[in-house]
Amino acid sequence: MSFSFNADEILKMAEQIERNGARFYRSAADAGFDQKISDKLLELAEMEDSHEKIFSTMRRELDSRETESIAFDPDGETERYLMAMADSNIFDQTVDPSDQVRGKTIEQVLNIALATEKESILFYLGLQNLVSERLGKGKVDGIVKEEIGHVALLKGHLEAL
Repeated sequence: MSFSFNADEILKMAEQIERNGARFYRSAADAGFDQKISDKLLELAEMEDSHEKIFSTMRRELDSRETESIAFDPDGETERYLMAMADSNIFDQTVDPSDQVRGKTIEQVLNIALATEKESILFYLGLQNLVSERLGKGKVDGIVKEEIGHVALLKGHLEAL
């Protein structure tokens, strides 16, 4: 069985992953850390919000080829599949974020976030092979670059602790 996606579908999923990340960081900020750490976690949530907007803008700027349906899908199964992937693989929405951070140190929370961001890069790199150049493969490159920026920022926060 072979899968193929367009840039619109991947960017829509990326937006969902960013919403999930923002939810994770906001939940972590409410986990009882001191104000300085909570503020840093809220900054990370705002960064996820910003990336969601970047991906949304990228979607609005797609040309008709990059939004072209790959297969006959009158029931929207492709989108439901991608949203399920977004909600269960990166910043897992089947687990309450407050349960993920309860009782953890800030270093542990940032390491969870760092591991999740790294997973997202691997996830997008895998999806990259499922988007043809004609359907916007370059847009997936843009997502990967944004996620690499997340990793570098989180690594910097960890080193500063």
